[in-house]
Amino acid sequence: MKETYNINEKGYYGEFGGAYIPEMLYPNVEELRQNYLKIMAEPSFQKEFHALLKDYVGRPSPLYFAQRLSEKYNTKIYLKREDLNHTGAHKINNTVGQILMAQRLGKTRIIAETGAGQHGVATATVCALMGIECVVYMGEKDIARQAPNVARMKMLGAKVVPALSGSRTLKDATNEAMRDWINNPVNTHYIVGSVVGPHPFPDMVARFQAIVSEEIKSQLLEKEGTENPDYLIACVGGGSNAAGTYYHYLDNETVKIIAVEAAGLGIDSGESAATSVLGKEGIIHGSKTLLMQTKDGQITEPYSISAGLDYPGVGPMHANLYKTGRAEFIAITDDEAMTAGLELSQLEGIIPAIETSHALAIFEHKTFKPNDIIVLNLSGRGDKDLQNYIDYFKL
Repeated sequence: MKETYNINEKGYYGEFGGAYIPEMLYPNVEELRQNYLKIMAEPSFQKEFHALLKDYVGRPSPLYFAQRLSEKYNTKIYLKREDLNHTGAHKINNTVGQILMAQRLGKTRIIAETGAGQHGVATATVCALMGIECVVYMGEKDIARQAPNVARMKMLGAKVVPALSGSRTLKDATNEAMRDWINNPVNTHYIVGSVVGPHPFPDMVARFQAIVSEEIKSQLLEKEGTENPDYLIACVGGGSNAAGTYYHYLDNETVKIIAVEAAGLGIDSGESAATSVLGKEGIIHGSKTLLMQTKDGQITEPYSISAGLDYPGVGPMHANLYKTGRAEFIAITDDEAMTAGLELSQLEGIIPAIETSHALAIFEHKTFKPNDIIVLNLSGRGDKDLQNYIDYFKL
């Protein structure tokens, strides 16, 4: 058997994944597990999903050759423009898929968690589109630093509920959403926003995001005469934009994978979210993965200037890519990310989300060959982060 980096039939990537859930959640998760692949395979589902991706989301998103950035770093850099999707990030790919899934399972209420607010906005968007009740849990701290996205969710008709416990960020919002789901098992579907949580969520979200790598293959073939780049680069918090970027290339080891995490104020500063370096195996939000934790197994608070990378774990797919060495993980500090975001703005006229800026900072860390073909997922646009940029650069 050739080694595969995809999920196995038991819901594991290597030794990571599974469904470690309270008994009360078992019926919800099991209903999804038994049905998700069947539903996704239905021609009517595929037809509706792809029609919405095309006419509503605006796919395919362009694969853009960043000429000035490429000249500066003496290599070939292509940007997969997920920032041009409706709502401004990759998150909408997954929420469109999951709302169609929820409808086919007969659910009438949607809950979600959000950090940077992009997943919350994408969830509120598809709920408005389909006329379904929407409740979004968001850390109190994130509500303050992502105010424009909170306003967007409310305009779209969603109820935004602050998470007031712990660090009041993404981890805590996820805890609140899980509690809600336990209390409302029959009518509610939980649209998880990343490749995290109990099986089948990591696999289901990865499959919905796989449209990204599917498009990269055909677009690169057209531009470079090959489906295969030399490198794929994406930022990783929970890791759904990265999972979508890597999906169709996971088992093709001629394509190198780079995952970029948030080092915050520095890996050893105590203010970081670099899970691959700082994490140990553990259970968070229903799956076994790499997780930042104390010696006695308590989850440590992550920190990043980017609300979307501020998560103490990574999805099990990424934990496996790290453990097996299939992907190279690099941690980027706040300062490096902010500088890279400004650089892209001024070289290419594209203001990236701070999450994406972490991935862009890679070129100061690693030297590529002039003929290397690099595809970097520009996972989101920077509108939501303008206040952070303004404060940081005193604009």
